[in-house]
Amino acid sequence: MNISENATSTASAVCAILGVDADEERLRQVSRLIEHSIINAILNQAERYTHVVMNCCSADRDLAHKLAAEIRSSNQALVANLASMR
Repeated sequence: MNISENATSTASAVCAILGVDADEERLRQVSRLIEHSIINAILNQAERYTHVVMNCCSADRDLAHKLAAEIRSSNQALVANLASMR
């Protein structure tokens, strides 16, 4: 299940819990909001991991920079993949 499908499923579940009979447009809006929230959480965690690497490897700055660059590269690939899913 991809992020879009997860967001749609979660939006449907939230509407059901709230007892709201959402039309297609409202469900799409809620789903998009959840999708954006998931993407932002992923991006925030990736940034956090980069800071952790820099702090943990401060004695070996070259290694820290290599790891941080690798995390950022993976993060950029993730963002590109997420953007293509829309």
